Amino acid sequence: MTDYRKTDEAVAALSPEQYRVTQQNGTERPGTGALLHNKAPGIYVDIVSGEPLFASSDKYESGCGWPSFTRPIANVAERRDTSHGMIRTEVRSAQGDSHLGHVFDDGPRDRGGLRYCINSASLRFVPRAEMEAQGYGAWLDEVQDPA
Repeated sequence: MTDYRKTDEAVAALSPEQYRVTQQNGTERPGTGALLHNKAPGIYVDIVSGEPLFASSDKYESGCGWPSFTRPIANVAERRDTSHGMIRTEVRSAQGDSHLGHVFDDGPRDRGGLRYCINSASLRFVPRAEMEAQGYGAWLDEVQDPA
């Protein structure tokens, strides 16, 4: 198993928005994320640590304004979040400890019923064609060829 870590260099390379979201538990404005409408095959990894998180095969249009996935492809950390007067389940990268977003139980019932509502600012997209070269070949089976 690859050791994905948060490094000072990776944190220093973040844009102000990426830093606010991943390191300060921020949320990007709905409908503004660069990866919201991405439909290309590949995987989404933590912008800080590079750990694999979600596959394009599990991404769907939920209408919530953020990229939505039915499941993670690797372990993510889930924490109870009582901020903003709500009780939610926060999703963080398991090894890099970046804030990613939240998980809700209003996802597609036929795909498990979960909606991982994730900030684009916390993700880096790795196209299927580049996965092997970037060290993510072990995850190719998670990415279906486009129909």
